[in-house]
Amino acid sequence: MDNLKSLIREVPDFPKPGINFYDITTLLKHPQGLRQTVDALAVAFESPQIDTVIGIEARGFIFAPALAYHLGAGFVPVRKPRKLPAERASISYDLEYGQDTLEIHRDAIGSGSRVLIADDLLATGGTAKAVVDLVESLGGTVAGLVFVIELEFLPGRKKLAGYDVRSLVKYES
Repeated sequence: MDNLKSLIREVPDFPKPGINFYDITTLLKHPQGLRQTVDALAVAFESPQIDTVIGIEARGFIFAPALAYHLGAGFVPVRKPRKLPAERASISYDLEYGQDTLEIHRDAIGSGSRVLIADDLLATGGTAKAVVDLVESLGGTVAGLVFVIELEFLPGRKKLAGYDVRSLVKYES
């Protein structure tokens, strides 16, 4: 996956000093890099039957539909508040500074559905864990989580202990 890493632009001091932002727009505009990314995410979960792939707003929306198509599964978005029109289930969770909320249509996940959660980045794991909790509260089974990038120096993977977590590109510091 080193070739994918070479397609990701690192932007120092964004969004604030001391933060190194990993910009995937340079990967997305590269046809072979985008294809390799989607294919590699799909290969990670080809063997277990996946019913639904969830994409977390906003960058998870880029990968999850292509992944769902590849796996023969449906796609479901998890959105920020007041973006979904029908009856919603929501979850609030703690961020480094404050709280956030995510929502899903209440009828999006059937009881016993095998769900794959997809996003671009695993950092602290708070958002991903909130989506896991949301899926399970609706009766779904989390088959796994896939990420394009994982920041191994942050506790995201620990927060998702007990789940099958896979990532393509890892940064150690």
